[in-house]
Amino acid sequence: MDKVVDTPAAAVADIADESSIAVGGFGVVGVPEFLIRAIKDQGAKDLEVISNNAGVDGRGLGLLLADHRLRRIIASYVGENKEFARQYLSGELEVELTPQGTLAEKLRAGGAGIPAFYTITGAGTQVADGGMPWKYDTEGNVVKESPAKDTRVFDTFGEEKEYVLEESLAPDYALVRAAVGDRHGNLVFNSSARNFNPPAAQSARITIAEVEKLVEPGEIDPDDVHVPGIFVHRVVELTAEQVADKPIEKRTVRTDPTVDKG
Repeated sequence: MDKVVDTPAAAVADIADESSIAVGGFGVVGVPEFLIRAIKDQGAKDLEVISNNAGVDGRGLGLLLADHRLRRIIASYVGENKEFARQYLSGELEVELTPQGTLAEKLRAGGAGIPAFYTITGAGTQVADGGMPWKYDTEGNVVKESPAKDTRVFDTFGEEKEYVLEESLAPDYALVRAAVGDRHGNLVFNSSARNFNPPAAQSARITIAEVEKLVEPGEIDPDDVHVPGIFVHRVVELTAEQVADKPIEKRTVRTDPTVDKG
């Protein structure tokens, strides 16, 4: 089945208001930038997004934040995006902070048909006990907080430890960016882009991938496939200009003391 769609706009046209969307990427690496921009142009609002973070100011999910199109975010990290922090603390946005590894596993487990799992991460903290601020009001008061989670003691390698029950995530859509994809939806990711893109791609009912290089079926060695096409429903090939549009999150410049400035 040829899953290629002509444009990012066509790929996201059916995403409705209040949809839940898993978005791949780690920092500014592997972010489905052009699918996100297409959603911005398309107009869907009141979205629930699941992502490691909310991008940076002016790029990625930061574009949807600036337009106030996000109602709720499940993420592991608020930093690097001033608008994200501002909306959260001013009561404009609901945020469910989740340990990073747990977030990745919640997505992976959702894609594997596992409704919940136990993890030691968060045991003995507010992650398990509840009370983490999810939403503030305009005065800075907590108006919604995380509930307590079920816990259970397991004997692990001869030692009893407490584990926390975490529910898996199975969103309506996933947006991911791959280095290579074929017309059947098989995807290959590059380096740290594999951190969240594969579990996001596997979790959703409908997964949409923007790919930097589109190849024909059979051109990707089966051993190199990171996400099989069975998980992917739409593929968009980026233009050369779009592929080249890759930001640097932090640029550090050091003066070379051996260079004569005179």
